[in-house]
Amino acid sequence: MLILTRREGDAIYIDGGVRIVVLSVDRKGVRLGIEAPADVRILRGEIVAEVESATKSAASGESARSLLDKLPKPTPRPTDS
Repeated sequence: MLILTRREGDAIYIDGGVRIVVLSVDRKGVRLGIEAPADVRILRGEIVAEVESATKSAASGESARSLLDKLPKPTPRPTDS
């Protein structure tokens, strides 16, 4: 794991055209902006955990409908205008 210290406005670039910018820092946390090509999937950690849990439940025989109902509804990605 790479650990970096960044300030507001600082950016990190990742191979493949991904840019992560520190938008703000306060007591509640850090706001990050992520710019990436449309074909790059960006998922929050809790979504990945839910999908993994759903996959395990599916393997144990839980119905597909109940699994889908547990997943959060997708939110559209903002587009540059």
